[in-house]
Amino acid sequence: MLTELLQGTEAGGFLIIQDSASYSGRHLLKSFINAALNREEAVHVLGFEVSEEELTEGLIGSPVQRLHFHNAYSDPLGWTDQPGFTVHQFCLEELTRLVKQTSHPKPATLVIDSLSWILRHVGAPAVCKTLQQLRKGGAVRAIMGLLHVDMHQRGTVGNVCHLATSVITVAPGTKGDEAVAKITKRSKSGKVVQDEEFFSIKTDLTVVIQSMSSQLGHKQADPEESETDPTANLTFNLRLSNTEREAKQKLALPFVFSKEKKTALLHSSPGSGRILYEPDANDDYDQEDPDDDLDV
Repeated sequence: MLTELLQGTEAGGFLIIQDSASYSGRHLLKSFINAALNREEAVHVLGFEVSEEELTEGLIGSPVQRLHFHNAYSDPLGWTDQPGFTVHQFCLEELTRLVKQTSHPKPATLVIDSLSWILRHVGAPAVCKTLQQLRKGGAVRAIMGLLHVDMHQRGTVGNVCHLATSVITVAPGTKGDEAVAKITKRSKSGKVVQDEEFFSIKTDLTVVIQSMSSQLGHKQADPEESETDPTANLTFNLRLSNTEREAKQKLALPFVFSKEKKTALLHSSPGSGRILYEPDANDDYDQEDPDDDLDV
């Protein structure tokens, strides 16, 4: 599935690469940038965490003339007189203006490096609103963002990832140059597909998918995913023996009528008993007010 995503994100798609302090997802993000440039797409990068020189390292063979780096690294908060791009400009109007400055016939791909930097200085509701407007507005073809999950609360990460069509969570593998990618992809119909792949990234930013069959033995079981017996470590027994199970099946429960009993009750045979009642002379019954004898 990782190879499928590298071949191109669908129009209106939103891809998030989740990483942590144990493994950086920036190399995988650069691989997606390299793949988009090779597809002759214009790529706009909002660089908050690394400089343009560090980001473009390894993209020498790619058509970097279609890569537009908006410098938010030198002055992200706008403290100088001539800032490049500030975190306060992260809104639909400013981003649309930036993308339309370049003359390219096709809608561009917007890369945010990183979403964590923006979330640290702009509220999550405002960030989610802008991302949703960008997806629906048509100013950009697709959005890619890097998110450091260990910098935010779980609710913030969940709100942002809820907007994404694909989420890739990267973690270190068992080998030095190997990593694990847990992928969640949502289709327009609402179908959710999950996958897990082992990969490595070459110096030319090419992603190599490792064989899953040879790596399954190195995968450590998640203790949260292992099934536990809820009846274990109890002071009483919740399980039935074979004798108890047979006795339970033979037990006739009250108010549960068999087919024969239902037939006997619904179809009375000749000579069956009837209840006849004749009003007594002392009965005080008024037909105009049947409830007259009630003390209301």
